[in-house]
Amino acid sequence: MEVSRMKIATYQKPKKGNYYCGDSYYYKETDKSFVCAIADGLGSGELAKESSQAVMDVIEDYPDLPIEGLIKKCNEALMSKRGVVLGILKIDYPSETYSYSSIGNIGIMTVTSEGQKKRNIPLAGYLTGYPKKMRVVHGKLERGLVFIMFSDGVNERQLSSKLFHDFDVNRIIKQYEIENGDTRDDDTTLIAMKYE
Repeated sequence: MEVSRMKIATYQKPKKGNYYCGDSYYYKETDKSFVCAIADGLGSGELAKESSQAVMDVIEDYPDLPIEGLIKKCNEALMSKRGVVLGILKIDYPSETYSYSSIGNIGIMTVTSEGQKKRNIPLAGYLTGYPKKMRVVHGKLERGLVFIMFSDGVNERQLSSKLFHDFDVNRIIKQYEIENGDTRDDDTTLIAMKYE
């Protein structure tokens, strides 16, 4: 069933000079739910990519698990790999609610249709295969709500208020690329999503 309640635009580039991007992301929408995640493998290059992709494979295999269950399974997948920092957003359409969690420096912001911005404070640390404390934030879904997720290659100051003036996810990404596309000191992933 084709569903398009979420409008999505993405930007991803490796650190300058690298072939592999150590960030991975995944998103999936069904008639009942939406899930989006970004993982940033520790360090950069191929080994970082291997770890971040292993976590995305878990989320792809278990998209219906609650966030706590997903993080636990992601942790298990990292037992013999480099660690990752991870952000997960889940939306439940029937209850019109969203939830998200962030461990390490994956940023998650919400912007209401009135332009009110709220930034999640992630838990410190990273996933390495051992049990990790987690915190899940819950909220009410409303039309026009924009979610911004980003890895640490995006400096939050780069997400200037003018990026959010028209609430068009494609223009948010395009404007970010124009303003910051040449200053990549780290692997960079930025995802803009809007509930319509």
